[in-house]
Amino acid sequence: MAPDVDRKKEALKGLIFNIQKFSLNDGPGIRTVVFFKGCPLRCAWCSNPESQLGMPEQMFDSSKNKMITCGKSMTVDEVMDEVMQDKPFYDESGGGVTFSGGEVLFQAKFAIELAKKLKEKGVNLACETTGYVKSSVFKEFMKYIDFMYYDCKQWDPMLHQKGTGETNEIILKNLDLALKYQTPENNKQLCIRIPVIPGFNYTDNDAENFGKLFVKMGVDHVELLPFHQFGLKKYEELNRPYALKNVAQLASTDLLNYQKILAKYNVQADINGWD
Repeated sequence: MAPDVDRKKEALKGLIFNIQKFSLNDGPGIRTVVFFKGCPLRCAWCSNPESQLGMPEQMFDSSKNKMITCGKSMTVDEVMDEVMQDKPFYDESGGGVTFSGGEVLFQAKFAIELAKKLKEKGVNLACETTGYVKSSVFKEFMKYIDFMYYDCKQWDPMLHQKGTGETNEIILKNLDLALKYQTPENNKQLCIRIPVIPGFNYTDNDAENFGKLFVKMGVDHVELLPFHQFGLKKYEELNRPYALKNVAQLASTDLLNYQKILAKYNVQADINGWD
């Protein structure tokens, strides 16, 4: 007779490349940001290029003057142990935990399981997402999210594919789902963001077409994010070419006309500038 075999289920693991504490810019209150590694898109302007590959990779850390491994395999319990250390600060400030990336839903099973555990502990949960995932998965994930930052990068599917590697049909479909899920009864909050990138979506024509799209979808409030070069050093540390290396950053004032055009369509556009 064969000996007994321990068939205990192996713990679910996710690939995390950073856990950043005391963040004040990734949702309400004091937050801990969990950065998921892996993304289905390849945005030319990505400021976290180390987040794109869904596997650990070597990266030069200039602050330590040595190569490091970017991406650590962690169980749900291991992440919980770390983020729950600051639960008193979340409670005091109205903060919580934010999932970022990469794309959180690139590791959907892990993200949903971690979200369930956090909600069981009464933690406010925010996320930053591209919305590029099967709608059935997106709907399940939304149940646990209190505050969602949702990127809307392009109004045109072919231009979206040119700049990110994928079209935007599923992204707009899931954005529609997110809009319908946002009701006074469930107290969910949604912030739609447009990263405004020269050569990709920075023309008056882009602003006009975004306005038309938002009218059709019932969107009346968005956030504009001016292009910056904060990720430039990371491309050098990864020894990876950066297509927008010589593109000038945009200041908040550069988006005033964009803001004005959207206002014609009754879309309030706040400019979240870095300057």
